Amino acid sequence: MKTEILISGGGVAGLTAAAAFGTAGFDVVIVDPMPPVTEAANPASDLRTTAFLQPARAFLDEAGLWSKLSSDATPLQVMRIVDAAATPPVTRDFDAADISDLPFGWNLPNWLLRREMVARLAELPNVDFRPGVGFAAMLTRTTEARVTLTDGSRISAQLVIGADGRNSPVREAVGITAKTTRYGQKALTFAVTHDAPHDNISTEVHQKGGPFTLVPLPDQDGKPCSAVVWMNSGPEVQRLAALPDDAFAEAATERSAGVNGTLTLASRRSVWPIISQIAQSLTAQRTALVAEAAHVMPPIGAQGLNMSLSDLAALLQLAQDHRATLGSPDMLDAYEKARHNDVKLRVTGIDALNRASIAGAQVLRDLRPWGIRALHDAAPIRHQLMKLGLGAS
Repeated sequence: MKTEILISGGGVAGLTAAAAFGTAGFDVVIVDPMPPVTEAANPASDLRTTAFLQPARAFLDEAGLWSKLSSDATPLQVMRIVDAAATPPVTRDFDAADISDLPFGWNLPNWLLRREMVARLAELPNVDFRPGVGFAAMLTRTTEARVTLTDGSRISAQLVIGADGRNSPVREAVGITAKTTRYGQKALTFAVTHDAPHDNISTEVHQKGGPFTLVPLPDQDGKPCSAVVWMNSGPEVQRLAALPDDAFAEAATERSAGVNGTLTLASRRSVWPIISQIAQSLTAQRTALVAEAAHVMPPIGAQGLNMSLSDLAALLQLAQDHRATLGSPDMLDAYEKARHNDVKLRVTGIDALNRASIAGAQVLRDLRPWGIRALHDAAPIRHQLMKLGLGAS
């Protein structure tokens, strides 16, 4: 079988890629060894959430996805940073109204994203989605990539997109190495209800061990609701994950510094490892890496998937510009130049923020509130920082 584009990976990034390239008129085959879980009640569902920043909304709209997602999206108007370790605690708000008529972004559950993205692919006759079938091997030539799938079928593609995660089989197949940084941290992800309204404020509470972030969700059972990412050392996260629900909710309320009042657990808890990772290159012959196959970072500042969508936007534009030479060295060289430096800069920046958050030395903890004030209180710096956070160069 021949196709223009083969996408390995059926997570949020891979499904978005298939929708975007399919909507643009490319013939696409997308494969993933695990069928997507699209119901919250399924024990295998991904209960994490994704905050899409402003540029992402435009990309999702072009892919025919935003109209399916907008009614379930919770606006993120204010990004609040709290240093609860300082005496007294330091709180600063970064309000999107300072730089835009729109919110910073919109928050959505990952399981719901998968459900609506799969529905969008079903509307596109030029997209062949094969859940339960994975990438097995690849042989590249100057004019094509010959891909073998786990069901034994073979596909010839002009361009292979590796959107298959931090342990990317596509990256391994083309021999691209990745530098990995481990912090000894894990993240607990879960949802909570609380008495105080979140007022569309995403709050990042810093103490030692890592940030505790509450991101607004739609009300649940008539009560305000937020998604939580709680980062800490691996052993401490495992201890917390084993607590009974009531004791865990009490510990979460204490760690949140009470910013939204008493927290009540509203979902199961999941544990995820925290690393930074960056691929040595984003391209090889007939191959482009995107999303976590290209870069991984701690979940700070909503940068992860939004960087992934920046990868896709750049790659889609280049594919359209090079339609007659899709997957050519010129196209892939342009993608490398467009994305790799920005990826390295943002991974390095998030790495530094994470190290500052987990700082154990008193002198570093003392510097953190000073840095928060300095970045916020000078309006030009605050505005530029917010624009950078949205993806401006």
